[in-house]
Amino acid sequence: TSISLSPSIPSLSIALILCGWLPYFPNRFVRFRFRTYTKSKIAGGENPSIEEEKSGENTDLGWLPAFPHVLIASMSNFLFGYHIGVMNGPIVSVARELGFEGDSILEGLVVSIFIAGAFVGSLACGSLVDKLGCRRTFQIDTIPLILGAIISAQAHSLDEILLGRFLVGIGIGVNTVLVPIYISEVAPTKYRGSLGSLCQIGTCLGIITSLFLDIPSETDPHWWRTILYIASAPGLVLTLGMQFAVDSPRWLCKVGRLADAREVIRNLWGPSEVETAIKEFQSVIKADATSGGSALCALYLMDKEGRQKLLIGSYLGMAISMFIIASAISFPLDKELSHNISILGTLMYIFTFAIGAGPVTGLIIPELSSAKTRGKIMSLSFCIHWVCNFLVGLFFLDLVEIFGVASVYTGFGSFSLLAAIFSSYFIVETKGRSLEEIELSLTRKVTEK
Repeated sequence: TSISLSPSIPSLSIALILCGWLPYFPNRFVRFRFRTYTKSKIAGGENPSIEEEKSGENTDLGWLPAFPHVLIASMSNFLFGYHIGVMNGPIVSVARELGFEGDSILEGLVVSIFIAGAFVGSLACGSLVDKLGCRRTFQIDTIPLILGAIISAQAHSLDEILLGRFLVGIGIGVNTVLVPIYISEVAPTKYRGSLGSLCQIGTCLGIITSLFLDIPSETDPHWWRTILYIASAPGLVLTLGMQFAVDSPRWLCKVGRLADAREVIRNLWGPSEVETAIKEFQSVIKADATSGGSALCALYLMDKEGRQKLLIGSYLGMAISMFIIASAISFPLDKELSHNISILGTLMYIFTFAIGAGPVTGLIIPELSSAKTRGKIMSLSFCIHWVCNFLVGLFFLDLVEIFGVASVYTGFGSFSLLAAIFSSYFIVETKGRSLEEIELSLTRKVTEK
C-alpha cells in the first residue's frame, strides 16, 4: 500500500511544524509593547532599568541579552536540518552522474552516510568542550562542515561524495551535542526552555530551506552541486558569529577564569545574579570533585508540570499518529477515507513531535547532567541517536518490503508509547530550576537513597 500526498500537503505540513513551535514558544517572544528605560550605574557600568511602560503592563525582556548568542548557536541546527533534506530530491541525479543509479543501498548510503559521521562527531564532542569551551569548539567544528560541503559539491565519484558527506556528518555530530549544552549554560534559568526551542526551529527551517532549494533539481541534473555549495555558507556565518559570542560562564568558572565568568553573567543575566551564580558554580565544582561521579538521576522525582508533561503528551501523540496510519493501511474501509486518515496521522505526528520530543529532549539531557559530565553524557546520548537514525535511514525500505508499511509504523508507534511510559516514571522535572540547583538536588537524593 502506498500513500501519495496532494501538492497542498507539504505546505500544510510546514504550517503545522510552524504551529508546533507556538505552544512551546512563549508570548513574550511575539508580543509587541513599548517600554522606556533610564540608565543607572550598576557595578561600575551602565545597565537598563525599567522606569515606565506605555502599555501599563509588565513586559519581560530578560531573555533579550542571551538571544543573539543562542541564535548564532542555532545556526548549527539549521545546518543539521539542511543536510537531512538536501540529498532527498537530487539523489537520482547524483546516482546517475556518479554511476550508481538503480542501486538502492548505495543511494541510501549517500543520503544517510552523514549520520555515520555524526556518530564519530558525537564521540569527540565531550572532550573538545571540556578542553576548549563551547565557543572555540563551534569554530573548529566548522572546518569539517565547510570542507565536507565543498568536497561533496565537487565530487566526481561515489567515494568522493561519501567522504564529503561523512565530513559534514562529523561536524553535525559535534554541533548537535554542543548546541543544547551551550544554550542550557548561557540562557538565564527562567528562559532556558524558551530559548532552547530555537534548536528545533533551526532544524525545521533547515529542512524547509533544503526542500525548497531541491525543486530545481527536477529539471536541472547538475543542480545538486549548487545546493551543496550553498551548504558551506551557514558554516562561515557560524564561524564569524561565534567570534562575537560569549563562552559558557560555567565553563569559564570551571577553568578558573572568574573575571570573565562574572562579566558574562552580568551582561546576560543581570548584575544581581553575579555573586549568587558564582557561588553556585563553585559549589557544584566542589561537589563534582568529591562525589565520585554521582550525574545520575534520582529515578522517582516527578510530579510537577513542565518538561515532563510536554514529553509525555508528545510521545503519546506520536504513538497515536503511527497507530492511526497503520490502522488506515491495514483496514481500508474506503480508499479515499484511508488516504485522508493516513495524511491526518502524518500531519499529527509532525505536530506532536514539534511541540515536545523535538525541542525538549535536546534540552532536558544537559539539564539533568552534572557540570563535570555534561559534555560526555550529551556525546553518549547523541551517539545512540545517530546510530538509530543511520539504521532507520539505511534499512527503512527493506523493512517495509519484508514486514509491510503497517507493521513498521506500528513498531515506531510502540517505541513512542514506551518513551511516554519512561517519561512518566523516570524523567525529573527541571522547569524553573538552575542547572546547579538541579545537580545539587539530584546529588542529595542519590546520597539519601
